Amino acid sequence: MASSDLVVTIPDARLSDWRAQAVALEHAVGQAIIGQERVLRLITLAVFARGHVLLEGDVGVGKTTLLRAFARGLGGAFERIEGSVDLMPNDLLYATYINADGRPQVDPGPLLRHGSALCTFFFNEINRARPQVQSLLLRAMAERSVTAFNREYRFPHLLVFADRNRVEKEETFELASAARDRFMLEVQIETPASEKVRTALIFEPIYHDTDALLARIPEGLLPYTELNAIGELIQRRISASESLQRYARDLWEATRDPQRFGIRVDGVDMKRLILAGASPRAMSMLLRAARVTAWLQDREYLIPEDLQSVFQESIGHRVFFTPVYEMRRSEIIRVFLREVLTRIAAP
Repeated sequence: MASSDLVVTIPDARLSDWRAQAVALEHAVGQAIIGQERVLRLITLAVFARGHVLLEGDVGVGKTTLLRAFARGLGGAFERIEGSVDLMPNDLLYATYINADGRPQVDPGPLLRHGSALCTFFFNEINRARPQVQSLLLRAMAERSVTAFNREYRFPHLLVFADRNRVEKEETFELASAARDRFMLEVQIETPASEKVRTALIFEPIYHDTDALLARIPEGLLPYTELNAIGELIQRRISASESLQRYARDLWEATRDPQRFGIRVDGVDMKRLILAGASPRAMSMLLRAARVTAWLQDREYLIPEDLQSVFQESIGHRVFFTPVYEMRRSEIIRVFLREVLTRIAAP
């Protein structure tokens, strides 16, 4: 693969044009996916921050339709695979079967069949897949490459979205800390609260026809082959003052040593709560998402609200509690992170 397939130079002057395109993409997807404005913005942030996303939500809230809608707007190839206890790592790479001539045949699997054009990969119910399968996906996420058939396959434009089943726990394999840390954001997708939106989802036939919904979205609104370059340009152009950098460091330290900052959660022994705080990668991902937030608001500098707006989604899945509290994670983590933002003084 030529280096020109991996890097595209984007003039600084085009940043404003790209901002308009990003808003247009978000608006277009919003015509098909209603009642999920916050989720749409977070996915848009991930697209331009070039980060993978862990999704969590009830069955039937539209996760697959949401990702297919973004994939259509981005262009490039979309693939989906279902997690199951009998899924093996090789199932991501190739498929073997007896063809019409009665001969064994090997075809590329979902990771390989599109080559470098693979743009959006959705792993549904990732916690049903064995750790060996999760490990292969981690390499694809971290290096955007895998090795198969004695050669390396590269996916320079790949974004991975994975969904965790939070209802059924039988035959599941919880993601290890290293796996969770590879995802830039963890996004909760809930059933819309608006009565108007719920009524539309139930009674308007258009929302019962996924293909018709997706047809509303123009194909290839963004040239996906340029997203890596524009993403890096955004990161270079959005500056952070010394006071903002100090604020980010304090947020980081507070996730690791909350007692030092006077952080309290009712009913929790703070001395026994934290097993591991946010990692350096976690803070890097927080800042990447925050810079895209500032860019979408037409600023070339960060403000505390940029970090605060994505703090929960960037850091929540990267703070690990001791076993006695991990079972209560869902009720503790939001309160804990809210206390961190409350206690750490913003510049």
